[in-house]
Amino acid sequence: MKQLVKTLFTAFANGLVAFSRACGHQAWLMFLFILGLCLALWLPTLAYAQTRLSDIQENWAQSCIEQLAQQQIIRGYPDNRFQPNAPVTRAEFAAMLGKAFPDAPEIRTGGKFADVPTQHWASQAIRQAYQTGFLAGYPGGLFQPNQPIPRVQALVSLASGLKYVPQQPAVETLISAFEDVNAIPNYSQGAIAAAVENQLVVNYPSVQTFNPNQNASRAEIAAFLCQATQTAELIPSQYIAKVETQVPNLAQAELRGVWLTNIDSQVLFSTQGITNAIQRLDQLNFNTVYPTVWNWGYTLYPSQVAEREIGRAVRLVTPLDESLDPNQGTQGRDMLKEIIQQAHQKDMRVIPWFEFGFMAPADSELAKRHPDWLTQNRQGVKIQPEGSHDRVWLNPFHPEVQQFIQDLVVELVNNYDIDGIQFDDHFGLPSEFGYDPLTIKLYQQEHQGQSPPRDPNDPEWVRWRANKITDYLTQLFRAIKAQKSDVIISLSPNPQDFSYEFFLADWYTWERRGLVEELIVQIYRNDFDRFIAELEQPEVQAARRHIPVGIGILAGLKNKPISLSQIQKQVEAVRQRGFAGVSFFFYETLWDNAPEPSPQRQAAFQALFPLPARSPEISADWEVSD
Repeated sequence: MKQLVKTLFTAFANGLVAFSRACGHQAWLMFLFILGLCLALWLPTLAYAQTRLSDIQENWAQSCIEQLAQQQIIRGYPDNRFQPNAPVTRAEFAAMLGKAFPDAPEIRTGGKFADVPTQHWASQAIRQAYQTGFLAGYPGGLFQPNQPIPRVQALVSLASGLKYVPQQPAVETLISAFEDVNAIPNYSQGAIAAAVENQLVVNYPSVQTFNPNQNASRAEIAAFLCQATQTAELIPSQYIAKVETQVPNLAQAELRGVWLTNIDSQVLFSTQGITNAIQRLDQLNFNTVYPTVWNWGYTLYPSQVAEREIGRAVRLVTPLDESLDPNQGTQGRDMLKEIIQQAHQKDMRVIPWFEFGFMAPADSELAKRHPDWLTQNRQGVKIQPEGSHDRVWLNPFHPEVQQFIQDLVVELVNNYDIDGIQFDDHFGLPSEFGYDPLTIKLYQQEHQGQSPPRDPNDPEWVRWRANKITDYLTQLFRAIKAQKSDVIISLSPNPQDFSYEFFLADWYTWERRGLVEELIVQIYRNDFDRFIAELEQPEVQAARRHIPVGIGILAGLKNKPISLSQIQKQVEAVRQRGFAGVSFFFYETLWDNAPEPSPQRQAAFQALFPLPARSPEISADWEVSD
């Protein structure tokens, strides 16, 4: 091609000299004008001819590469090859950026790096890319111009230089778009989410596999630049990462619940606190509340049963709050009745949480008045430390204990317009307990006088006690349904292995027997891989075929704040896998006692739940199998 241009230019030059001698100065000027027009028409064709690259035929990015080459944003090699699979150095990428965005405004000064001397072929391009905000250096004043640029860096560069910011929660966007989201570096998540929203990200051959840390190829860089600069659709759409937001509508069902507690929270202590909470939850499209009604050895609603056995009908403030009046919030009001009235006006379900189950503080009135109700370990010790608190456990095999718990629950069902009642792992027994005289005698009656194994984890001993608890739940289930058949039994345990091994709570069997009508598995895990692994446990998947199964997500504790990004990531993972929804522990940490400002947290939950959704119903959304 170069020889052709040289030959043509020589011929034209010789002709011009002869023409000038024959026709004079004016004819010379006229000829130059005509020649200029011809060159203006001919040179683009010549330039396009130079973009004919021999190794991109039928390449997935062929149209894009050819377009950028014609615009001289990218170039091939002297042998007319493009080498689409070759890596791109940071210096080469800087040069491409300069050609793709020649009018990008400067946002900062500087751009000199210790490893980029002035005479470096890309020094000016590197300085321009830095000053326009597309690229930055490394610690120590280095740029590393010869280092291949990874895909994630190239896209962060484009999103940064183009001033793109994510409009939706970044983690939610990334989880929706990529299967390998865990490989995306934390520093890049916002920029990559923005790049996805603006359709800069191209993944070939699998659109959901990002490969963030893989070196970007020349074809991939071309594709990114095409998405950023071209209006024509040059990249096949099946390779462009997109997000289709999964937002349930009113025709769909999604559990959006939260636990209301009296520990590290005063939301239950006043009518105004409850009003504010219900209004805020309604505005953010929550549809279920789980207020605690039984903990620390007291009922949080006026109970004749509690007054009979404990000597006190109601207490909201826990003994932990020594600075507060023990009677605070109880005078002239019924906390549970207020919640039910206000929540039902907002079409929200109220499912009281029987939080402590068979557990009680060691120094509680309940333990003091009924020491014979308590079980013990093999050494005869009745107290079990839980953190800094001493606990005792009511014997779930004792007939009087069983009657007491049933009376409390039936009282709730009869006196309040509740939608359900919720139990958790505390509706069980720590596996080291059960060596009290009553239980030993019961075991001996069923084992020809043989005493329980000395090992509390003996499989047969564990199974025997777990079965007894299952039998009692069956009795309680029937008692509840005999009063109000539409009150559901909700359960919020830990994963099955933990519940069964440590608390003898065999919820898998409970669910299979139809004793559980809503299951919310508490998966309070910071490690995302462990979180996902628990979602995929076979007993969880089996339950999903019969009843609504939601996931309990930790929003934070008093001394353990949970980041918004973790919450968003876990919610999206639950949605992607088709669970019934989520419930958060607990209300105060949804937006207070949190790493981010309260308005930011509330805005994020608004984005998670932008539209109302009805609560899932077992009769409408699931078919119960035998």
